[in-house]
Amino acid sequence: MTHGIDPVSDRLFRHMAWANAQTFAVLAALPDEVLRYCEPGNDWSVGMIAAHLAEAATSYASQLDGQPYADLPFDAVTTPAELAVAATACAGADARLHLAAHTPDGVVVRRADPTLTRARATVLGQSIHHATEHRAQIAGALVAHGVMALNLDDLDVWAYGDAEGLGA
Repeated sequence: MTHGIDPVSDRLFRHMAWANAQTFAVLAALPDEVLRYCEPGNDWSVGMIAAHLAEAATSYASQLDGQPYADLPFDAVTTPAELAVAATACAGADARLHLAAHTPDGVVVRRADPTLTRARATVLGQSIHHATEHRAQIAGALVAHGVMALNLDDLDVWAYGDAEGLGA
């Protein structure tokens, strides 16, 4: 256990970073055309979701650590270079979120709108749930087009335990 963070939170933030990195690695191994794929009924492409996943993580981290928020220079990942930028931004934000989880709860976070506040625990929890939701959307969009490369069972906490060698 890292000082200041309980073992459950520690594992959840390490898992999120790992699962996000795995997702970006899978996308990097696929043809660029998959970045344009959408789920039926959803106009957000895989590339839009990937950019949003990374940008939202940086926003959550900024709310918690006060570092400036930096927009990605694109709204949707369309090239391998942009995918690498998004993956790097997401990894950096995931590390910042893990560090932010070490700060005692109870501190109210002020967002861009000073009338809107959130507890630290709410922002931290949302960051994990948000990433999970969008990894699932990416997987769904790929499957809708017959691409089975992103198996969510390969990204779950059990798989992470196996990957880190500690067992699930």
